Amino acid sequence: MSLKYISKDGDVYEGEYDLKIARHTTSHILAQAIKRLYPNAKLAIGPAIDNGFYYDFDDLNIKQEDLEAIEKEMKNIVKENIKIESFKLPKEEALKLMQDRNEPYKLELINDIPEGEDISFFKQGEFVDLCVGPHMLYTKGVKAFKLLSLTGAYWRGNENNKMLQRIYGTTFESREQLDEYIKEREEAISKDHNKIGRELELFTTVEEVGQGLPLLMPKGAKMVQILQRLVEDEEEKRGYLLTKTPFMAKSDLYKLSGHWDHYKDGMFVLGDEEKDKEVFALRPMTCPFQFMIYKSKLHSYKELPFRYNETSTLFRNEASGEMHGLTRVRQFTLSEGHLVVRPDQVEEEFKGVLDLIKYFMRVLGIENDLTYRFSKYDPNDKTGKYIDNKEAWENAQDKMKKILDHLGLDYVEAEGEAAFYGPKLDIQGKNVYGKEDTIITIQLDFFLPESLDMSYIDKDGKKKRPVVIHRSAIGAYERTLAMLIEKYAGAFPLWISPIQVKILPISENEIEYAKKLKEELMKSKFRVEIDESDEKIGYKIREAQLEKVPYMIILGKNEVENNTISVRVRNGEKLEGIKVEELKERLEDEVKSALNK
Repeated sequence: MSLKYISKDGDVYEGEYDLKIARHTTSHILAQAIKRLYPNAKLAIGPAIDNGFYYDFDDLNIKQEDLEAIEKEMKNIVKENIKIESFKLPKEEALKLMQDRNEPYKLELINDIPEGEDISFFKQGEFVDLCVGPHMLYTKGVKAFKLLSLTGAYWRGNENNKMLQRIYGTTFESREQLDEYIKEREEAISKDHNKIGRELELFTTVEEVGQGLPLLMPKGAKMVQILQRLVEDEEEKRGYLLTKTPFMAKSDLYKLSGHWDHYKDGMFVLGDEEKDKEVFALRPMTCPFQFMIYKSKLHSYKELPFRYNETSTLFRNEASGEMHGLTRVRQFTLSEGHLVVRPDQVEEEFKGVLDLIKYFMRVLGIENDLTYRFSKYDPNDKTGKYIDNKEAWENAQDKMKKILDHLGLDYVEAEGEAAFYGPKLDIQGKNVYGKEDTIITIQLDFFLPESLDMSYIDKDGKKKRPVVIHRSAIGAYERTLAMLIEKYAGAFPLWISPIQVKILPISENEIEYAKKLKEELMKSKFRVEIDESDEKIGYKIREAQLEKVPYMIILGKNEVENNTISVRVRNGEKLEGIKVEELKERLEDEVKSALNK
């Protein structure tokens, strides 16, 4: 289907249906509807995004139930089939236009535009917006749309700025496509770790504790403990050396490592640099601490590689508007590790790191859900984001690319996504909404060994610089837990289920037998609970099903008299009148099968 579009230069052209342009046009229709219904609302920004669009407003105080009336007004605007026009103004005239319209956020954006550039606007009826387009030529080009949610967002993503109201929506070419998206979105919401994790009592958040500081409840904490033990045991098998380092350090350490210059805004600083003799900061990562351990004595080339690992509690000052459940938090625990290697060992050790990560991803059941991104530095970035050494960057990236290609890894390249000290391989996963997150990174670092004066004595008796590989084995445990909740919708594999077996006595006459069974199963290291409530057995079974327990043992008079058990498996299978030893053997086989991958 061919439609007409208009560019910022006023050029009208025809083309196939463009979803991004349609969504951007719908965001303007939303803003026009808001200005009609709430004339005092102030316009901020309204871009198209991957799955729809949003628009931010100030001086707007609406609720979710108000979206229906706003959507109705948007439909009126579409029916009016308003022609959309573009025009440009010199900066001074553009400022006057937005001043007359009392749009302070547009004034701020215009003031950021360099002098001498004409400012682009789009007009639809009485509505005018600062925009670079392009847009559909007529509002009737927008076919099927829906307003989805209402949330808060800081102006320009800075928590020091005012909180605005953000309206999210989406647009599709047809009603059928929109309905399918709404259905998929509702299913995604039902699997959101924020919903399931709270329902299953894995974690909670409390306003008095603060944003980005989730509280892991006993079941969630048990799952993280299982993961941590699995990771640390496997790392030990592979030659890693466990360290335990402080949660904070003086600014001196971060200045040496470069974090103070390149990462300070993301750190929690304790003290005032102008007033205090010593200023401390909570650690955002463990690398400089472990490097100090390496530097505590002189090393020979024969000792390398050193593989350090640590279950690290880290702190990062994320913006309030970025907080979400377990995936974007201010305190988290990372399966962190750093390898100090000779240059000739880099590829083999990188391969070993990747092999370790792939093992854990297979165990978690998510290996096939991941993609790989080679994150490089941007040579044109002059903001101080990266260590300034173009030749060293190019050498590091060339080395890493050769390793990735030699390993036959299928990856995409992303300029401007590197760490400040080196290129990295980002292992990406998607949440239930399709948003991509970095789960794990492997980083190649030629810079910190230099800035921290790390060395080893080579076979020729001279000091040489090692290379450092930064890596995580399983990512942040909180994010991994969120990923598992969404992957399995709370119905976790047996090996990591916080409660593996729930014993359900039919009456109080079976309680003692239930306790004996629990003790026997727990001796074999299984996690077991007994439902000792006075509820009927049907209710107990439904509750256990809602908890998504893998195995339920139903105990009645016959089971007690015959010293047997009857089992209901989460998948619907039933095992009547078996011995507890049979269940133990089945559980053990299921756990071993999951971990031996």
